[in-house]
Amino acid sequence: MLNSWVGYTVLILFVIAYALIVFEEKIHLKKSKPIVLTGCIMWLLIGIYEIKHEAMHASIYSLKEGSTVHFEVRHEGGAHDFVEHLIAEIGGLFFFLLVAMTYINTLSSLNVFQALRAWLISKGLGFRTLFWVTGVITFFLSPFADNLTSALLMSTVALAVSDGNRKFIVPAFVNIIVAANAGGAWSPFGDITTLMVWTAGKVPTLTFCYLMLPSVINWIIPALIMSFFIPRGNPEPGKEKIAMMPGAKRTMFFFMLTIATAVSFHQFLDLPPFLGMMTGLGYLMFIAYYMQKWGEKKFLKKLGLVQERRKVSRYEFFKQVEQVEFDTLLFFFGVLTAVGALSYVGFLTFVGGGFYSFMGYTSANTAIGMLSAIVDNIPIMYAVLNMDLTMGLDQWLLVTLTTGVGGSLLSIGSAAGVAVMGINRENYTFMSHLKWTPAIALGYVGSIVAWRLVTMNLG
Repeated sequence: MLNSWVGYTVLILFVIAYALIVFEEKIHLKKSKPIVLTGCIMWLLIGIYEIKHEAMHASIYSLKEGSTVHFEVRHEGGAHDFVEHLIAEIGGLFFFLLVAMTYINTLSSLNVFQALRAWLISKGLGFRTLFWVTGVITFFLSPFADNLTSALLMSTVALAVSDGNRKFIVPAFVNIIVAANAGGAWSPFGDITTLMVWTAGKVPTLTFCYLMLPSVINWIIPALIMSFFIPRGNPEPGKEKIAMMPGAKRTMFFFMLTIATAVSFHQFLDLPPFLGMMTGLGYLMFIAYYMQKWGEKKFLKKLGLVQERRKVSRYEFFKQVEQVEFDTLLFFFGVLTAVGALSYVGFLTFVGGGFYSFMGYTSANTAIGMLSAIVDNIPIMYAVLNMDLTMGLDQWLLVTLTTGVGGSLLSIGSAAGVAVMGINRENYTFMSHLKWTPAIALGYVGSIVAWRLVTMNLG
């Protein structure tokens, strides 16, 4: 199909859809809309092509004891089989992310993140201390709460304590984005790309720890450089006090248990990790039931209230599911569907094979990370996973690292950066981030050097 009308058409459609995604902020069109429609139309065209060329796919010739065997295979291969395999892969990742997002929304509704923000504001810390505190918390929070959530939370904290000081806001925001992406790169749950590599079985669970030192270096180098430009002085301490709601600690415990369950399913039982996450969703459903029936009544009694004044209980489980960012999930579906179509047509094998053959694995994986600052890292990683590359474990770790942290080079290069741009558009812009790109690039180079040192004995 590569040199046929369907090959050229699906490529043009993908480029058009991606252009609409890139200009999402300008045209105010949710990124999921063009890619979901385009991905399905691409498969529609592939189906039409295969129907018209049925004679080419109607039989398979195989050598069996010196004779040729002919048989009908239309429903046993081709696009039908490929899409069934694709949707199984998408479905597993979709359910995994759905559970993680539901837990994050639940923790937010129970004031867990708000309480953390209020606590930091109330401490009256100096600008430089806040710069490091927000960076450290982001780095260690993103492996569990994902890089997007961590960046949004901590950038809100940084803005709240900034007193409007632009000299603090910009480097603090850049520091948080770099820390979020670097922290997410050394955990299977820190980013969608690491999750894809993990569920594909390219990197074992514990082996992700090899990326911790490179990730630390990726963040610490630009952070050290930026820290010299942070203004001295202390912002006005806040007086806001926010307490976590009943059930918050219980939910945090079961969130950690859910992650442990998912890892156990994958590591010890050789079962898809999304089954472990869905088990964790069952934990959460029963927590919500308990709080609605008994836990909430105890809380209301302490407040001297006979009944909840809200029309819908804050512990209503499906309200948390409703708040999940389905635009992200549908974008994820659309991208994997569209890139899967390009893979089926043969573009990924053709382009990827030539790219890696020409540059070599290390150079190509380094370049892919830089490319992810311009093009979203999800389709890039999915494309790499579908190129049938015979890379060693060390190279899979490298491409996991580079696609995870490469997006930090530009403000639009990662979901964390795009989200933080919406927090304070007056001060934090594309150009204000670009001024720190050389420092971030030094961290990027340093992380690759660290990767080489820690993976010298891996094949």
